[in-house]
Parts: sequence; C-alpha cells; structure tokens
Amino acid sequence: MTAPAEGNAPVCRRLPGRTAVITGAGSGIGLAAARRLSSEGARVVCADIDADAGRRAAEEVGGLFVETDVTDPEQVGAVFAAADETYGSVDIAFNNAGISPSDDSSILETGLDAWQRVQQVNLTSVYLCCQAALPYMRRQGKGSIINTASFVAVLGAATSQISYTASKGGVLALSRELGVEFAREGIRVNALCPGPVNTPLLKELFAKDPERAQRRLVHVPVGRFAEAEEIAAAVAFLASDDSTFVNAAEFLVDGGIAGAYVTPL
Repeated sequence: MTAPAEGNAPVCRRLPGRTAVITGAGSGIGLAAARRLSSEGARVVCADIDADAGRRAAEEVGGLFVETDVTDPEQVGAVFAAADETYGSVDIAFNNAGISPSDDSSILETGLDAWQRVQQVNLTSVYLCCQAALPYMRRQGKGSIINTASFVAVLGAATSQISYTASKGGVLALSRELGVEFAREGIRVNALCPGPVNTPLLKELFAKDPERAQRRLVHVPVGRFAEAEEIAAAVAFLASDDSTFVNAAEFLVDGGIAGAYVTPL
C-alpha cells in the first residue's frame, strides 16, 4: 500500500493571524508541520539545534528561525519570547523535538548516560516548552499545545527502546495533566501519538537493521509507515478551531497499530 500523493489533499486556511512555535522544525515531522501550518496562514517560528536546517525551514515558510537547545531553559524561554515579540502572540506550541539514538535499546543494554540523554531531549524539553508557552497563552485566554508523544506510549514492544518509550509515556501523562489543569482558561493540551513515520530518523535507524524494520512494519495494519505530511495534517487539526473540544487527548495517528491484534496478510 502506498501513501497518498503529495499535493492531492486540499489545504484549508484555518490559522490566519496565529503564531506557531515548532521545535525540531528543521526536518521530519517538524519541517512538514512548519510547511502545513504556514500554508494554513500561521506565522511560524522554527526552533532547532541544527542552525542550517532550521534556517532553511524558516526561509522556506517565510518565518523566524531561533537556534534552540530544547534542554536549556534559557534558550527555550528565548524562542517563545521571540515569537511574542516578533508577532505579538503565542497561539500554537508544537513541542516536537526528540531523539531516538541507537544506544537506547533493551533495559539490559541501555546505560544510564543514554537513558538520561533521551529523557532530557524527549521529556524534559516538553516540560520546559509548556512551562514557557503557558504564560503567553494564559494572558491571551487561548492557545493550543501539541506535544509529540508516540504510539509506544500506549503499547509495549519486545524490540525495546526503553528510554524512548518511557519518555513518550511521560509526555502523554504530562499532556493529559496540563490539558485538564488549564482547560477552563481556553488552553488545550494534547499528546500527538504518531505511529512509525518515514523520516530521516527512522530511515537511519532501520537502514542499519532491515530485519528490525520488517519486524515492526508487519504490525502496521495499513502495511506501511506514515509520511511526515500525514502527521502534519493532524497537527494542523489540533492547532485549529476544528478541534476545540479535543483536549487532554491521546491523539493516535498510527495506521491502526494500537487497535490491532492480528494484521492482514
């Protein structure tokens, strides 16, 4: 089964006048989201630790680039301040930056350094980004925070990446808590839970071990990995007023993995 051809889906303009901050905007889901939110009228602030990739993304979408280490509280605060100072609001925070290094595997093999590095980038950064974004949204009385979790936050896997899995479970719980806490202030917080996505990160991981890739692919009912543009469409929905009653949600975009027991032949 193949993915939908790019450019076939009509694009609405649901986000004019809104400012979106995207971490990890230089590649993969972050870049696809920057393109999609921009096409829907949003002013996009691209945050990335890779200055070249982040700057290219910002130039492509006519947005602002801020070089950002998402594990550094000062740099995280600076990117949201730059968004507000430049565009006058922080309406959407897509806290997407993350890593999946090869030294994160079974708990029997994963060292403490690898564990802590993944937790810092994947979970602590989401905490910092939410903490930085919320004051602007509370001042405005509205906002949408979208945190990238994963389908592994709701499923276990024998092909383990123990720190990655634990970090994404943390993102899911954090998002749920914040969604409940700030709901009556007009702020929605949702955890986006993608299935495996055909991004450079996944390609690099699976190029080293095609058997491992096939082991995972067989569990996807639709028979393929997602394209980044498909995940970006879900981000645009959660950012827009089409999802005003979606809050504190575990928003699965996983090709049916979480619903599967036996997949089609």
